[in-house]
Amino acid sequence: MHHRWKPSVTVAAVIENDGRFLLVEEHTPEGLRLNNPAGHLDPGESPEDACARETLEETAYLFTPTSLVGVYLSRFQRNLPELKEEVTYLRFAYCGLLGAIDSRRSLDTGIVRTLWLTADEIRASADRHRSPLLVQCMEDFLLGRRFPLDLVTTDISVYDTANR
Repeated sequence: MHHRWKPSVTVAAVIENDGRFLLVEEHTPEGLRLNNPAGHLDPGESPEDACARETLEETAYLFTPTSLVGVYLSRFQRNLPELKEEVTYLRFAYCGLLGAIDSRRSLDTGIVRTLWLTADEIRASADRHRSPLLVQCMEDFLLGRRFPLDLVTTDISVYDTANR
């Protein structure tokens, strides 16, 4: 029987302020890595809503997506002695408005800290990136790539929790 391929759907926030980008430093099986505020799409939410939720969970900042930066497909192979896996990610990256920080909120499990880095600092730290998409999303943002939010349609059936 043929096994159906199912990429993991993720979201990421590309947040820039005064020439610096908001990143998270997080524990991974490969050690401490840098990433956009990002995570997986949960049942019952749109990619846009997931991006706002993940940004809040990982940074304690409110975030409102205003544009889609791009949609990305990447493959990741983990080849550690204790963990071998191959995962394909379908990432929706958004930019938008950064709101207030909730200083009482603790950061998501695994997140060590948030930090603001310049584009050159991000490029120079590629060996510490969780994903090559970190740089790609930033470069697309810097090129001015912006698509309307309604490019991604979330059907009402996604929100129908009664039939799960």
